[in-house]
Amino acid sequence: MSHPPDHGVSRRSFLKGSAVVGIASTGITAATKAAAGPPVPESFGPGEHEITLLVNGKNKLVKVETRTTLLDALRDRMDLTGAKKICDRGACGGCTVLVDGSPTNSCLMLAMDAVGTELRTVEGLSNGDDAHPLLENFVKCDALQCGFCTPGMVMSSIACLEKRGKPSPDEMRQDLSGNLCRCGTYGRVMEAIGRTANGGNK
Repeated sequence: MSHPPDHGVSRRSFLKGSAVVGIASTGITAATKAAAGPPVPESFGPGEHEITLLVNGKNKLVKVETRTTLLDALRDRMDLTGAKKICDRGACGGCTVLVDGSPTNSCLMLAMDAVGTELRTVEGLSNGDDAHPLLENFVKCDALQCGFCTPGMVMSSIACLEKRGKPSPDEMRQDLSGNLCRCGTYGRVMEAIGRTANGGNK
């Protein structure tokens, strides 16, 4: 028995056609993306720009130029002068703040790069007469003299405690290696860290 000629589209022909169309579409899309080039990063012109920084749990609006460091933004625009501008080149640690929990030289970070991060400064460790135990132990152990290095030293010490719980002397030395103290109170700083780690603050 003879069969009438099939003038429709067979399953095999349909699948072949779909594959060709898919490959062609992929090629066109890739070519379009290649022609467009990589995504262009957001750019900022000269002058001041308003940004929001999360500092000590509060959002703060601040106007800065693109070249403004985080340290200058904190000190000059937000009146948070705890972080000290000493060497201004990341060598002394006097400007240390915590950025997402990590000790950071704020003189080496642009304020605009801090957008979207959680910032903590030494001012955030006290509220009136209510102070973090580490601050009390710095006083108890006489771990500060001239005071210039103290805010940065405190913030690196906080990071050490939060990271390690009960750090060993070697771990303390490692975590404080970026903070310089001309008065030489390193031993007393480590004593204050140890006392805080063991729950002492009186």
